[in-house]
Amino acid sequence: MTLPLRLYELTGADDSCRFSPYCWRIRLALAHKGLPVETVAWRFHEKEAIAFSKQGKVPVLVDGERCVTDSWAIAEYLDHQYPDRPSLLGDASLKALTRFVNQWVADSVHPALARLILPDVHAVLDEADKDYFKRTREAAFGVSLDALAAQRERSLQAFHEVLKPLRSTLAVQDYLAGAAPAYADHIVFGAFQWARVVSAQSLLAEDDPLTAWCERMLDAYNGLARQAPTAAER
Repeated sequence: MTLPLRLYELTGADDSCRFSPYCWRIRLALAHKGLPVETVAWRFHEKEAIAFSKQGKVPVLVDGERCVTDSWAIAEYLDHQYPDRPSLLGDASLKALTRFVNQWVADSVHPALARLILPDVHAVLDEADKDYFKRTREAAFGVSLDALAAQRERSLQAFHEVLKPLRSTLAVQDYLAGAAPAYADHIVFGAFQWARVVSAQSLLAEDDPLTAWCERMLDAYNGLARQAPTAAER
């Protein structure tokens, strides 16, 4: 009997608060592939639970005897291991472009968004995680979480600037990958789902083309992302 895939996902104090943008990429990727998965809630202080992966971060995907870490590596693995199912990364040209999207999100989108929502992330964490998170994020950004909270209006404007190429693209096509979502869409939408799960802040105007795209992504794969409880619902 084949064992189901197992995915370790970052969560807050509440098990339903699955907020990692990297884990959301893989949840959507698995749905894109039509692969069933069992998810395991994991918190920053629970290093022993993923010690078998020989590193300390999620997502961690377990497929039988195989263990794969890092979201990009997992996407590559899924396409290689399950080639008969819909492709995530496509041919070599699309994969190369998707790699650019991956790097753009890491270098531009996530840092800009983090300045808006890190205080909200801290608020939803398990008590055992809060000191670690505060210390490491304040060191990374060179500013306190309280200062970030006080700078939200300025940070929102900066975030909108970062989104300009994304907005222009999605004003003329339904998805980054074209007529249907693929891994490039999962990468970018993971950031918006991160914010949606932890923060009640309004990031986009109703008439923003990105709002329409987010709604399409929330409805994709039988509404997988929409089923996640939001900050306002918890």
